[in-house]
Amino acid sequence: MKLALFDLDHTLLNTDSDHSWGEFLVSEGLVDPVRHRQINDQFYEDYKAGQLNPYAYNEFVFQFLTQHDNDYLSDLHNQFMQKVIRPKMRPKGFAAIQKHKDLGHEIVGITATSDFITAPIFREFGISEIIATNAEVIDGQYTGKVAGLACYQKGKLDRLDQWLEGRQVCESWAYSDSINDRFLLEHATHAIAVNPDEQLAQLAQQQGWEIQDWSI
Repeated sequence: MKLALFDLDHTLLNTDSDHSWGEFLVSEGLVDPVRHRQINDQFYEDYKAGQLNPYAYNEFVFQFLTQHDNDYLSDLHNQFMQKVIRPKMRPKGFAAIQKHKDLGHEIVGITATSDFITAPIFREFGISEIIATNAEVIDGQYTGKVAGLACYQKGKLDRLDQWLEGRQVCESWAYSDSINDRFLLEHATHAIAVNPDEQLAQLAQQQGWEIQDWSI
């Protein structure tokens, strides 16, 4: 297998889908605006600093999911896609995915953000194999908990290993913007830093990794 791994937030997207979901809930008047924005912003700063507790953050995000039925949540996510996400989908991300598809490579989306938020976005990019932080569902209802291992930092490698069980990879590509994904990038045959944050840009230069600008 030849494998291409794509991060989502600030890589394929010109935004952070997790933080944007919180802002969307505020803008729609569905959560307490002051409290929700304050907590959401703090978690986002923690993420950028590489200090995020992924379980605490996702459980904060999942609180809203526990309060509504799946039909309502699906309709709300469709609105989120229309109003927020589609304008932020990077054309160069689509092009990179298509390049790997044309070469016959296996394509996987891999993200620290929850499957609830990201699975529909990845599918719109044409990616059906998705590794994300999973929201626990029991009897068709969200519990507010993370199911299994969060897909964050070294956890991305562990989750990738689970997905790869029984499969052999001879060559791989990994695309990401964030220093949080250094372990994934170091693991890949070919690491591509996409509009990298400051720390990742420095690491990419030290390691001789390719740096690409998908913002234009």
